[in-house]
Amino acid sequence: MAFLLADRVRETSTTSGTGTITLGGAVTGYQSFSAIGNGNSTYYTIAGSSGWEVGIGTYTSAGTTLSRDTVLASSNSGSKVSFGSESKDVFVSQPAEVTATTVGGGNYTGPIHVNGTTAYQSGTINSGTNGISLGPIF
Repeated sequence: MAFLLADRVRETSTTSGTGTITLGGAVTGYQSFSAIGNGNSTYYTIAGSSGWEVGIGTYTSAGTTLSRDTVLASSNSGSKVSFGSESKDVFVSQPAEVTATTVGGGNYTGPIHVNGTTAYQSGTINSGTNGISLGPIF
């Protein structure tokens, strides 16, 4: 399936452990993960009192679940967090690890990830006067 992002996707969950998250419904004022679409992957954040996790997961409409396929960062040294049964926020986010930015015409140093895959490993992206130019993409 596809990799998608959607704005204002936020649900709650009381799932415990390190496995797939069962989603409990959209928070008021937000949309549910159904905006991502069945079988599609997205970036996610899980935030609860027992820790936080940012990664790439796959939404499944049957059972309204989100798998935790790849952890990009977490309060557990980059590994899956074993959450308790407390209520947690689960939402679509843009992880810092996959975001390339420049400030005031500066430079950005790789890596750059595209759809969870490293597209540009090292070197510098110069914003210059003609926009951003990339070195070799692999």
